[in-house]
Amino acid sequence: MVLRADDTAVSLGASPEVRGARELVTNFARRAGGAVPALVNGMAGAAWAPGGQPRVVFRFTVEEDRIVGIELIADRDHLRELNLVIHGRL
Repeated sequence: MVLRADDTAVSLGASPEVRGARELVTNFARRAGGAVPALVNGMAGAAWAPGGQPRVVFRFTVEEDRIVGIELIADRDHLRELNLVIHGRL
């Protein structure tokens, strides 16, 4: 399992890369406070969107029904390019 963060998420305090299930869960739990379930380009994910404005998106990589990776996306330009559905909203 691996968690990777973009440069903007790193500038906000995220680790650029975390490997291993235990480390990933610990890091993700610390970073995902306040995040809600979301569809990211049609796939399962989560988003931290205070006031309805996405600030950080957590894109999951799923293999055989298991999350094997998480990508933290905080770059504003990249966020605008995502097809993001939060709680049934566009």
